[in-house]
Amino acid sequence: MHILIPALHRPSKPTGVCRHAVNLAQCLAETDEVTKVTLIIGNWQQKYFEETFQLFSPKINIITISIKNSSLSRNCWFLFGLPQLADRLNPDVIHLSFPFPFVRQWFEAPVVATIHDLYPYHCPENFGYPQVWFNRWFLKQCINQSDGLSCVSQTTLNSLKHYFPNTNFRKQVSVIYNYVDFSHASPRIPDKIASEEHFEFILCVGQHRKNKNLDLLIHVYHSLQKSGILRPSVKLLIVGSSGPETENLLYQIQTLTLQEKVLLLSSINDDELCWLYKNCDLFVIPSSTEGFCLPLVEALSLSPRVVCSNISVFQEVGSSNCTYFKLGNDSISNLIEAMTLSLSQPAISHHLTELRFSKSSIANQLLNFYETIQRT
Repeated sequence: MHILIPALHRPSKPTGVCRHAVNLAQCLAETDEVTKVTLIIGNWQQKYFEETFQLFSPKINIITISIKNSSLSRNCWFLFGLPQLADRLNPDVIHLSFPFPFVRQWFEAPVVATIHDLYPYHCPENFGYPQVWFNRWFLKQCINQSDGLSCVSQTTLNSLKHYFPNTNFRKQVSVIYNYVDFSHASPRIPDKIASEEHFEFILCVGQHRKNKNLDLLIHVYHSLQKSGILRPSVKLLIVGSSGPETENLLYQIQTLTLQEKVLLLSSINDDELCWLYKNCDLFVIPSSTEGFCLPLVEALSLSPRVVCSNISVFQEVGSSNCTYFKLGNDSISNLIEAMTLSLSQPAISHHLTELRFSKSSIANQLLNFYETIQRT
């Protein structure tokens, strides 16, 4: 079986969508049923795919597309370039790593899509206007045209049914989680902080978007520093690519005089990310909405303490190892209380990944998903 995975995406640094595409390729390549996986990326993505992701399987082939990295160029290529490439490669299944516009009758093979979230509806401020209207149209068009949909969580599937009640859910729609696997990683301190001695830090992983509530975390971190609950040596490390909130976060950091305390990192590889998870004093993810949140599941397998907001998807994928806090009018005090409580508890080493997030389990679910699509 040959699986074609378009992962041509706007960001010039790694994001969750790119990581999802790589995860798809890696777990499928380890199965006997799949003989070849083709990843399609833009030429602006080539550098970080080579440096950040460890794609060593001989079954995985990467094709780089040389076009202008603009919304118009990318969407034109999705509509016209991808069908031509698929016709030449003749895959058995085409798995879109995120929703984008396409015309189903221009493809011979079944086309399925991963639905990560309903951000165009939940968080329109992530996109701005009028861009969000295009994102909503792309999502709707992709949902209607796809032969099957793979939702990254039950929460995402519930949102899909809420916003698209008239969608034909008789088509194959499955919940397939992202997997967690750091077995290949050799933990190494990131070069950007390697010069720091006895580096103590609180960790958060997430793109600079409104729904991540990174401003809330920075505010609470500042309060904990001022109150003496956190030692002056403990820093806040936020790992994630820039986004709509980057400018506001930088202004907040400067206003609170936290330039030496709050560090923003991006483009780190799995070895460095693994080291950060294992060595942080506390992992915090205060999002108001998520589709799945791979960093939370990764942290639960490696980090000593985890604090997260009490939203439905975190309850779904989280566990009793999390300390939850409630968002709302008392978000600041609630997060202060949760972080203080968690820091007072003994650190627990987590080295096991739940079966539902294991590579083998996800690979089997994907194969069953594809086989069902092919039979219909």
